[in-house]
Amino acid sequence: GRNPMSSELESLDAVLQEHIPAEKLAEVQRILYGQATPALDLPEKAVQYAKDKGFELQGYQIPCGAEQVRAPRVVRVGAVQNKIVLPTDAPIMEQIDALHARIETIAQAAHQCGVNILCMQEAWTMPFAFCTREKEPWCQFAESAEHGKTTKLLQEWAKRWHMVIVSPILERDEDHQDIIANTAVVIDADGKYLGKHRKNHIPRVGDFNESTYYLEGNTGHPVFETKFGRIAINICYGRHHPLNWAMFGVNGAEIVFNPSATVGALSEPMWPIEARNAAIANSYYTVAINRVGTEVFPREFTSADGKSAHKDFGHFYGSSYVAAPNGSRTPGLSRTKDGLLVTELDLNLCRQIKDKWCFQMTQRLDMYAASFTRAIDPDYQRQTIRPKP
Repeated sequence: GRNPMSSELESLDAVLQEHIPAEKLAEVQRILYGQATPALDLPEKAVQYAKDKGFELQGYQIPCGAEQVRAPRVVRVGAVQNKIVLPTDAPIMEQIDALHARIETIAQAAHQCGVNILCMQEAWTMPFAFCTREKEPWCQFAESAEHGKTTKLLQEWAKRWHMVIVSPILERDEDHQDIIANTAVVIDADGKYLGKHRKNHIPRVGDFNESTYYLEGNTGHPVFETKFGRIAINICYGRHHPLNWAMFGVNGAEIVFNPSATVGALSEPMWPIEARNAAIANSYYTVAINRVGTEVFPREFTSADGKSAHKDFGHFYGSSYVAAPNGSRTPGLSRTKDGLLVTELDLNLCRQIKDKWCFQMTQRLDMYAASFTRAIDPDYQRQTIRPKP
């Protein structure tokens, strides 16, 4: 049959490079993306490996000024985006094993490129089946965050490659009456389980019927002190909530990952803006990751939005990128291909931008804390000034 991605635009950045005159391209990119992010000189072995294995490999560096007091804190971050490997009606364990194998292939390239922190997309071990509202077989993809098959496998990778790994999965919490949660597992560079964070905000829009399976998380806004920096995870829909981003900054995050699964018809105009805005507002790095492809399910579904019954969610448009606290960002990965984005960054830039722009000093948390406390009171009266009679 027809490849559903054959009509999809490959990449906005590719279009710019093809059609903007060379003498104007750098200035156009500066206006769109901020300070230039030079291409990283990645190992030829890794470049060839990516070609052989059929995934895109891009690498960029985010510049940072030298300091007299602090040594550079240079970290390489890897963002993985991918299609599912097997059809959605294949046996569950075969689907999981195929995704494990595919991501291990891409993670091997990350190791070759010297990546220190690697993050996958939301619910990376399964199709994004929450559109269907069917409990079977999709609930069977859930596994323990602490002791599940995926966590154990990634602990081996982390220890072997001395790499921090962020693994967003569908969690089965056997210690709390077998509930399901949308969860990111953090494994430190020594291979030890460091902790987990659950998705704070759950969408109820279009085909995103996730509250059929799990509800809002109960883990707050944890920041994980890893071997390579203080990281946090704002899972998917949480990127639409500025206060969610803000609390990770209040708790000291230097890099916030946004593993996602979102489709072009719904959110693509918002995608390049939100994680970048968060990086600016909170003076940290953000890593926006989105899955790729069109996933077709065995049975039709509707979502009470007037659309005819259909079997797919729409096109997941990839376009993963990294944004910096100074407002700059890397180009994005492809809209249609599996990919690994490697970004070299210096964590010292976070404090440098705090000193330059003073957003933290001027943010008035005390005023907003008082205002929000009043606003959630059932008897709250809005502060509105009206014309006098």
